[in-house]
Amino acid sequence: MSEPIKRSTIYFEPELHQALRIKAAHTNISVSALVNEAVRFALREDQEDLASFEERADEPTISYEELLKDLKANGKL
Repeated sequence: MSEPIKRSTIYFEPELHQALRIKAAHTNISVSALVNEAVRFALREDQEDLASFEERADEPTISYEELLKDLKANGKL
């Protein structure tokens, strides 16, 4: 059995609310479905970012000062 849908109150800026309602009407998708999909998209992006950070955790780090020195030494500054 799936979990029941949760209800929440969300406050939109008037222009965003109007755009959302128009998009819902034009795409024949409910405002709730559009908001759920937007949240899913944002969370997937976060998950991808975190995975990228994890993949690069063992890469060597360099300080900003070291980076500037290296750029200068290689004639790029």
